[in-house]
Amino acid sequence: MIDPLTFLSFAVYSNKGAYALLLGSGVSRSSGIPTGWEVVLDLIKKVAALEGEDCEPDPAEWYRGKKQTEPYYSHLLDGVAKTATERQQLLRGYFEPTNEEREQGFKLPSAAHQAIARLVVSGHIRVILTTNFDRLTEKALEDVGISPTVISTADQIAGSMPLVHSRVTIIKLHGDYRDTRILNTESELTSYDKALDGLLDRVLDEYGIIVSGWSGEWDIALRRAIERCPSRRFTTFWSTRSPLSEKAETLAKHRHAQIIQSKDADQFFAAIEEKVQALEDLAAPHPLSAKIAIATVKRYIVDSSSRIRLHDLIHEETERIVAELSGSRFDCNTGASVASEIGKRLEGYHAHSEIIVSIVITAAYWGEDTVVERLVAIIQRLADSIESHGGYVHLIKLRKYPPLLVLYAAGVAAVASGNFKVLAAILTQPKVKDAEDGKTKEICTVVYPIAAIERDHARALPGFQSRRVPVSDILHDNLRNYFRDLLPRDKDFDEVFDRFEYILGWVYVDIVPGGSGMIEGWGPVGRFKWSESYAAREKRLPARIDHEIGAVGEDWPPIKAGMFGGSLTRATAAKSRYDTFLGTIPQF
Repeated sequence: MIDPLTFLSFAVYSNKGAYALLLGSGVSRSSGIPTGWEVVLDLIKKVAALEGEDCEPDPAEWYRGKKQTEPYYSHLLDGVAKTATERQQLLRGYFEPTNEEREQGFKLPSAAHQAIARLVVSGHIRVILTTNFDRLTEKALEDVGISPTVISTADQIAGSMPLVHSRVTIIKLHGDYRDTRILNTESELTSYDKALDGLLDRVLDEYGIIVSGWSGEWDIALRRAIERCPSRRFTTFWSTRSPLSEKAETLAKHRHAQIIQSKDADQFFAAIEEKVQALEDLAAPHPLSAKIAIATVKRYIVDSSSRIRLHDLIHEETERIVAELSGSRFDCNTGASVASEIGKRLEGYHAHSEIIVSIVITAAYWGEDTVVERLVAIIQRLADSIESHGGYVHLIKLRKYPPLLVLYAAGVAAVASGNFKVLAAILTQPKVKDAEDGKTKEICTVVYPIAAIERDHARALPGFQSRRVPVSDILHDNLRNYFRDLLPRDKDFDEVFDRFEYILGWVYVDIVPGGSGMIEGWGPVGRFKWSESYAAREKRLPARIDHEIGAVGEDWPPIKAGMFGGSLTRATAAKSRYDTFLGTIPQF
């Protein structure tokens, strides 16, 4: 049987915008915000203190006996603060943090509010019903750049934006703490204004409902609205810490609700947001989207009149992926375990990169001089997004993976087609700031496999425990399917992939002649070092390249295309240093 939380996450993911939240005081509990009744009781204590009496142990009963009336919020507030300014200042102490409370994290949006805000950003939640007076939900949304439509009184309904046209609407069923008309006592909660009832009926009829932090005990009007709703277009989910009360259970049965046990609202909404985001990450763009992109690029690169269209296509897709990679999903401050988080992020990177990788491979393989500038621009834009403003080191390093993936995609395609002008350009023209010394350098000297993921971290991923160069293997395995049409045989793809990685290390040594640290001739080492043919000296990739260069000299295509500054002497000197270094690495 599917876990109810998983069921809920699939429902929210699959029915974008079709679920409304119903939030009670339990959602704000961890933020230190008092419930409406707790505010009433505290106001009674203040009234009793002003009158020199002791209202304990039951402040509400004392008030009824003393005043011969119910403890209405507005009457109490008027009794202790006569002017609007005084009332606002008094209430601010209940709902707004002092500097000390802010430092301690009190009366600020909780993990639940923040997760809800992210679900709104992604478009999965668009309507929020709440019985809370506080403004923590609004604050969480403002923190992510969203200004919600807020309805806290019946007279605001007529002029409000229709739900379907609003990015997100917050309906504050009991009002806002800055308005003394809020509903609080049992008699006040017996019925709603006719306009509010009508809006509530629409939401309950048209949306699925996710209940959290609401006991169902005191709000008679809300219970009645749920009971009179005739339809259940979408499932109702009810999160609770403990068994539901009798009244809540009756409502849950009426709505055929799925009951979900959770520790608290923070855990509940964080789990929903994480699972929905995981589904987003795993839902790579439909293959047809990538195929359309490939066909479009092929058409544009042979038609000079489509130069602007090609630019726009590449620009839009590049900006889309940069925006995705810069979002909170790939923030570097998460505390998840290293292997788990790296594995999850790699899945996300691969899913989000499908179309841009397809575009790059097509342009690098089929394009001529006109595509060089565009490919360099793509890689440069991705490289510019590497910089992070702090966080875990392994996650900061992992930000290099998307530009690395695209660099490999373009490089392997360029080698496969013999498009060495593209290869020379993409390895050296994009520039990246090296976090270690702050200098701007050629991309191939900063972005390479073990610079993005440490070998031990990559080996912790399932299926890569015994790999000698696990990051290269990850890149190889991911890119293989993209080249099925261009290089159908695995053997051909492996040879092209190996040649690209060898050239990458060779160019590194040419640019960094002193090697890495104290190791002369050091350069990134790829899968080629452990290929089946490498053990046979005459078949080794370095030996084959020596033979090619020996046959044509400076007419060897990569040198003729401008690699190594177009200098045969410079190329062979760097190759000699790199080959010597490779010889120091054990074959087995």
